[in-house]
Amino acid sequence: MSNAPNKLREHARLLPARPGVYRFYDASGRIIYVGKAKNLRKRVLSYFSKTPSGKHALLMKNMARIDHIVTANETEAFLLENIQIKQHKPKYNILLKDDKTYPWIVIRKEAFPRVELTRRPEKGRGEYFGPYPSVRTARVLLELIRDSYPLRTCSLDLSPEKIAKGRYKVCLEYHLGRCKAPCTGEQTAGEYDRYIKDVRQMLRGNFRPALQRLEAEMLRAAERLEFEKAQAFKEKLDALRNYQARSTVVNPALGNLAVFGMAEDTSAAYVNFMEVANGAVIRARNLEIRKRMDESPAELLAWAIGEIFAQVDVHARELILPMPVKIPLSVKQTVPQRGDKRKLLEMSEQNARYFRLEKHKQLQITDPEAHTRRMLAQMQADLNLEQPPRHIECFDISHTQGVEKTASCVVFRNLKPAKKDYRHYTVRSVEGIDDFASMREVVFRRYKRLLDEGRELPQLVVIDGGKGQLNAAMESLRALGLEGRLAVIGIAKRLEEIYRPGDPVPLYLDKRSETLKVIQHIRNEAHRFGLRLHRKRRSKAGLHSTLTDIPGIGEKTAVKLLRHFKSIKRIREAGFDDLARVAGKAAARRIRAYFEK
Repeated sequence: MSNAPNKLREHARLLPARPGVYRFYDASGRIIYVGKAKNLRKRVLSYFSKTPSGKHALLMKNMARIDHIVTANETEAFLLENIQIKQHKPKYNILLKDDKTYPWIVIRKEAFPRVELTRRPEKGRGEYFGPYPSVRTARVLLELIRDSYPLRTCSLDLSPEKIAKGRYKVCLEYHLGRCKAPCTGEQTAGEYDRYIKDVRQMLRGNFRPALQRLEAEMLRAAERLEFEKAQAFKEKLDALRNYQARSTVVNPALGNLAVFGMAEDTSAAYVNFMEVANGAVIRARNLEIRKRMDESPAELLAWAIGEIFAQVDVHARELILPMPVKIPLSVKQTVPQRGDKRKLLEMSEQNARYFRLEKHKQLQITDPEAHTRRMLAQMQADLNLEQPPRHIECFDISHTQGVEKTASCVVFRNLKPAKKDYRHYTVRSVEGIDDFASMREVVFRRYKRLLDEGRELPQLVVIDGGKGQLNAAMESLRALGLEGRLAVIGIAKRLEEIYRPGDPVPLYLDKRSETLKVIQHIRNEAHRFGLRLHRKRRSKAGLHSTLTDIPGIGEKTAVKLLRHFKSIKRIREAGFDDLARVAGKAAARRIRAYFEK
C-alpha cells in the first residue's frame, strides 16, 4: 500500500495557519482542485480527517501534491480562488465554473458614458474597477455615485448626430432630477465628462469630497427634522467609510508583472514567484536555492529569476523585486516603496517566509540532526560567534525582596535540555537586594568548579538581564581568566534586546528570528527551574516560622497537618479530636497548648 496519503497529511500539517488558496495536483502535475481557506493548515487537514466518499474520494485518490499561496486576508483568498479556477479549470471544482463571477463597476466607453454594474468584464468595452467581494458593496457604491452625480442610465445611442436630429425626449429620470437630459442637448459633453472624472476618482479610492458632501447633507436633513433622509445619508456615509476601493490581489491598473519575494537563512534562499496578468495573480511557484559559497542576496535572486524564466513561459513586462539585480533580460525592474506594487511584493515575501518555515519543519521531521546543524549555524551567524554554540548555559537569579536568594543554571547541548547538568545555587555572600552581586557570585562558583574538575566549557553563556547583570558576570570570568574563551550575551526582558561585552549598542533580532526564539526558550527554562527552588525554600521558611517552632513538632508532622488542613489558620482553629486524627494525641496536645497561650 502506498504511503503517499501519509506524506500529504504530513505536508498539510506544515502549512501556515493563515488565509490563502490551496491547490491539489495529480501525478501528471495538473491542478485538479483549488480552494480558499481562512486557515490553510486547518482546512487542508480536514480533507484527511474524514472518510472520503463520492467526489471527495476521487479527489483524494488522484491527489499527488499540494501547494498554496498565502494572502493578506480572507477577502483576497476569496478573489484569488476565483481567478485560479478560471485560469486552470480544475477537474473537481464545480461551484465557480458556471457563468457567475464577481461584480465589477464599469465606466462604458461611449458618448456620455454610463456607470454600471457588470459580472462580465469585456476588453475594450470600458474602464473596469473591482472586482468587489460583495455585490451589496458594489451596489451601495453605485447608488452613491448616482445620488452624487446626475448620470444617465438609459442605453440610447447619444452620438452628436442623433442628438442633433432631435430624435429623443426627456424621461422620468430628468423630471426626478437624476439626469440632466444629455439626450436632448440640455447637458454638454464637457460638463458630463467632469462628472465622470469625479466618479473615476471615487472608484480609485479618493472618497474625501463625497464623504464631506454626504456628511453635510446628513446634518442639513437633521436640522430640518427630516430624520428619514438623514438616516439614509448616514447609512451611505457608513458604507462608504467601510468600503475599500482597491484589492491588492486584483487591480486592473497593475498590468502584466512578475513578482519575486525572497527569504534567507544560512544555508539557503527561498524565493516566491507570482505572475500577474491583466492585474490578477494567475500562478505562483516557490524555489529553494542551496547556498554553495558566500553568494549575495542579489546573486541568489538573479539565479532564481533565470531559473523561473527557463521553466515558465512568463509574459511579464515588469519585474517587481526587493532589490535590483543584474540579469540578461530586457525587462523593466521596479523596487516599489509604496502602493499596490509594494503590497504585492510584501505578499510574495510573506509566501517566501512561509515556504522557508515549511522547509525547516520538514527538515526537523526527516533529518533532525541536519535541522540542528542549520539552527546552530544560524545562531552563529546572527550572534557573530566564532563557532556554533553546541553547548549553551543560562543563569537566572530569584528572590523575594532580597530574601531567600537563589540562582539557577540550565544547560543545553545541541539545542536540547541536558537536565542532568542543571544546577541550583543558594546565594551566600550577598545581603539585601543586589542582583549584580548575586550574578557575580554564582557565575564565579560555576566556572571555578568546571575549571577545577577539568570539565568542558560552554561555547555560549546567556545571562538573564541587561548590561548590569552582563558586566557582573564578566567580572567573574575575568577573575577566572576566561574572558575571550567564552561567548557571553545578556538578554533584557523589556524589549528582548541582546547585550554583548564591550558593545554599548544592543543587538535587536527580528521578533520572528529563530535565534531569538531559542534564546528566549533557554532563558524561560532557566527562570522556570530557578523558581522551583525559590518557591520550595520560601515555603520551607514559612513552615519553619510557624508549626516547627512548636516543641515536639517536626517537619514531617507539620507537612502532614498542612496537607490536611490547608492553612495555619485552620490548624489554629481545629479541635483536639481533629488534630489527633491527623497527627496523634501527643502532637495534638502540644499544638493546642501552643496556640492557647
